[in-house]
Amino acid sequence: MQLSTESLLIILLVGAVAGWLAGQIARGYGFGILGNIAVGIVGALIGSWLLPQLGIILGSGIVASIVNATVGAILLLVVLGLVRRGSRGFWRR
Repeated sequence: MQLSTESLLIILLVGAVAGWLAGQIARGYGFGILGNIAVGIVGALIGSWLLPQLGIILGSGIVASIVNATVGAILLLVVLGLVRRGSRGFWRR
């Protein structure tokens, strides 16, 4: 599979917007701007896999991609935040 420069830029843009949105929605679980962008890109992968598995189809287009990636990024931020907070309590024992 070969990605064009345009496709790569769109993926990065969608990930950046989704990561920023997820950071705004899931306050307290953020990792800073660069971390949230990375979470948005990984969240796009999670959202594009998970939502169809649940029978949720948002359609096509850039807005649907951003919503899809934002849902995945929020889930990822919450899980990472819980793991990060849980590991702090574990190591203090």
